[in-house]
Amino acid sequence: MIKNDGTFMVWSDGGGSSVKPLNWMAPPTVIEEREDVIVVRKRAGSSEDRLDIRVVELISEATHGMDEEAALEKDGVESDLQELLAGAPQWCGEGFRLVRREWPTDIGPVDLMCRDIEDEWIAVEIKRVGTIEAVEQLSRYLERIRLDPAMESCRGVLAAQVIKPQARVLAQARGIDCVEVDLAVLRGEREPELRLFAA
Repeated sequence: MIKNDGTFMVWSDGGGSSVKPLNWMAPPTVIEEREDVIVVRKRAGSSEDRLDIRVVELISEATHGMDEEAALEKDGVESDLQELLAGAPQWCGEGFRLVRREWPTDIGPVDLMCRDIEDEWIAVEIKRVGTIEAVEQLSRYLERIRLDPAMESCRGVLAAQVIKPQARVLAQARGIDCVEVDLAVLRGEREPELRLFAA
């Protein structure tokens, strides 16, 4: 299986109970396809992982498209959160203003691209539940965005209704801010809770 973001997976045809692939290479990867060979390369530090696949027999080849709209429809909460936060990006950070929804990168779109009070770039990834996988996804987007010299200082924000403790730890280590948002408050169905902060 080859995904548009560069993910490459080899699955067993044994039909066992395990749903994990036998081999999995996460992006960024380089995939070269020829008539009877597929080569997948991924840089890992100073070395390179490489998988050479010899195609002996082609039984079936299929392509399944899924646009961003369809992907978001899998979880209506994420779709709602994205729409509401696009209209009120200041919930993701003080003084944030929206530049664009679905900002394209070569490995997939970032949910929101904003600028802050100091006119710095901010990439916002929105999830219903913020997990380690969400932090990894945003990290990959930031890596691609920062290749542009004009955006090399771009920061990341993970916005979710709930952010897992492990995800917070990883986000902090990667310099990514975490923001928990309340869908009911964003919809105006409930007033935000007042919080007291110690000096």
